[in-house]
Amino acid sequence: MIDPNTTAQNNPRKIAYIVVHCTATSPSTKIKNIQRYWSENLGWKNPGYHYIIEANGNIVTLLSETKSSNGVQGYNSTCIHICYIGGVDSKIKPMDTRTDAQKAALLSSLELLKKKYPTAVIWGHRDFPGVNKSCPSFDAKKTYANIK
Repeated sequence: MIDPNTTAQNNPRKIAYIVVHCTATSPSTKIKNIQRYWSENLGWKNPGYHYIIEANGNIVTLLSETKSSNGVQGYNSTCIHICYIGGVDSKIKPMDTRTDAQKAALLSSLELLKKKYPTAVIWGHRDFPGVNKSCPSFDAKKTYANIK
């Protein structure tokens, strides 16, 4: 669930971006496996995202919005990162695999985050300069352009 207690006024970080991600894994991948990968393979102390959405639409908080995660290199201090589990087909090719439950949870989460951070723009990971990824495997910038 999106943290209802953090607001733009009490967050010491200036949030300029709300970033949509996919895990680029199977939609059935467990969060603990993703966390283990960050820790053991990448050596990260903080997770890649603030929020992650399971296939059933359950939203799990991984990090407080007041802290920087590892979502987009060079931009993390100004971002809130939200991710859905999935984003690739069985051959690991980029594909929008969001379930209806994930789509609904992502939309409601982005609406809530946009209310909390009204000046922030919603971008997909792929929309940042120098990023050569398909993440989140759909055009988040266009899809969520009307969220005010």
